[in-house]
Amino acid sequence: MTNSSDSLAHLAQVIESRLPKNGGDPTASYVARLLDKGPEAFLKKIGEEATEVVMAAKDADYGGDKTKIVYEVADLWFHCMIALAHYGLTPADVVNELDRRLGTSGIEEKALRKVLAREAENP
Repeated sequence: MTNSSDSLAHLAQVIESRLPKNGGDPTASYVARLLDKGPEAFLKKIGEEATEVVMAAKDADYGGDKTKIVYEVADLWFHCMIALAHYGLTPADVVNELDRRLGTSGIEEKALRKVLAREAENP
């Protein structure tokens, strides 16, 4: 069985290979086409997929198929990975941030972000 980190890393490599600077062909690859169109295209897809996650979850609350949530989250993650690649980031960067937050209360984390934002605004 493949490790989920390995799967994400492999998918990230495939997406990276589709970047225009790496010769991604928009006529032969969905990912290359989205990247070629620029952020508006893949950011729109992220919004659409996020909405589909919400709709699948709401459907599941009323007896719908819960596995649809998994499919929609997979689509959302995939399109987020395209955005990460475009901005020179990787899934490992996200995992590292989640690791950093591990053991920190969500309330504390949010409060810390507010303090840091205020400090950045008023140096």
